[in-house]
Amino acid sequence: MARPSIVPIALTLDDRTGYTLWAPPWEEDGEEWQAFLGTTVEVRADINDDDPEAPVPTAVVHLFPSPAALAAFCRANTDHDLADHPVWPVVAGLGAADLTPDDDHRFDLDGVYDIAAEDPDRWAVEELAATIDIVSRLAECLDADADDEDEDDLDDETEFEAVAELVGKPEIGSLGLGPDAFIGRSGEDAWAGVGGVLDDLWEDVVEELGDHLDWTGAGTVAVADYPSASESAPIVVDESDDEDDDDIEPVDVGTPAAATAGVRTIDGGGGRLTHDPAEVAAAAEFWEAVGILPVEVVVPDGAGVTLRCYVDDVARFLGRDGEVFLFDTPAQLSRFCAGSEPHDLSEIASWPEVATTGTRPLPADQDRYDLAALAEVLGEVADGAAGLVTHAALAQPVEGARDLAEYGRLPRVEELLAPSAPLGQAVARGEREPDATLHQADAAAVRPAWDEVVALISGKLVFRD
Repeated sequence: MARPSIVPIALTLDDRTGYTLWAPPWEEDGEEWQAFLGTTVEVRADINDDDPEAPVPTAVVHLFPSPAALAAFCRANTDHDLADHPVWPVVAGLGAADLTPDDDHRFDLDGVYDIAAEDPDRWAVEELAATIDIVSRLAECLDADADDEDEDDLDDETEFEAVAELVGKPEIGSLGLGPDAFIGRSGEDAWAGVGGVLDDLWEDVVEELGDHLDWTGAGTVAVADYPSASESAPIVVDESDDEDDDDIEPVDVGTPAAATAGVRTIDGGGGRLTHDPAEVAAAAEFWEAVGILPVEVVVPDGAGVTLRCYVDDVARFLGRDGEVFLFDTPAQLSRFCAGSEPHDLSEIASWPEVATTGTRPLPADQDRYDLAALAEVLGEVADGAAGLVTHAALAQPVEGARDLAEYGRLPRVEELLAPSAPLGQAVARGEREPDATLHQADAAAVRPAWDEVVALISGKLVFRD
């Protein structure tokens, strides 16, 4: 289950683009929750119609003509479905820049037919799958019939019959298999089948959904305030991310005879702290519930434990002004949390629970970022050591490096991890081929960049008593 977060998204429908917020599924009190920025209101049969007759209780999602309008609403309003979300107090203080969706969270419902008419490459398949996924999530959250259904009622009633029929089609399910499902003659037929289902159902899907989209921003704006889709706010893109991974050729080192022998793996974040796995698992129940997790960071200068959460999918650590506080032991970290020194996690809604808990902050294996171990192995392989390491070994240290660099505002790290850079190429290959071995030439190409990454991040770590 993902940690509690709130993500800005944009929906384009009928040549209008609206901005809103989505809280991906999270677990609270043993139950799974998911929500959008909206509420249940008494509305007319068509929320955007002038016909005043027959108001009925309807769940709606509020849409705004710009991220700035969305931010203004969030600062001043708590009468909505996200008000009780664990990270809402943080989101309520964000500005327009922070509430501008990235490219992966913009969903063009008008463009579905155009996508289906394209060749089924990775981008077309992923975009179509993502658009249908967000529509199904909207329907799930907005479906009053599903909420009111008696547990003993065997009829699967829903307000969104077209959506349910769409996602239940095996042709649509094949999108989850990725572009490989659409290769060759049979793949062409499968892609044509996807298009046929959309031809039959998509208009009904958007009509059902349209009845639950509030294009007035909870009464704060008028429909006329929404620009056409072509005039919507531009996407701000980091130039370092402009190139596509598939256009990058990984370092070609051939296939040495010893490639299948002596493969060395890096322990998935073994770190410096050792604790009973059962004790770590027991502690994890509390930390996952509050949405703030203990993490261990290991660099050549030392190792320490700290805390990390995600706000709008952006990492935030226990620290201040981009500097991460590290502690030698969980006990020292707990003492600090119980104190009153200001830091960047103080405003997280669940922080009072962290400050008073007796649960020790013990990092789970997936939250251990040993940047030093990867540096050592890269050095050994680059120097001609017989042992080899797979590209999968890059994944966990790089994940930690990205989070730390994001919090520490280190754009140089993202440059070094860009798809066009040697280190970024190795990371991208690891995502595609995690079992591919990292040979001497690969390691020699990426070792200087990783050393620079570690040095930059080390400068943002403050070891506390």
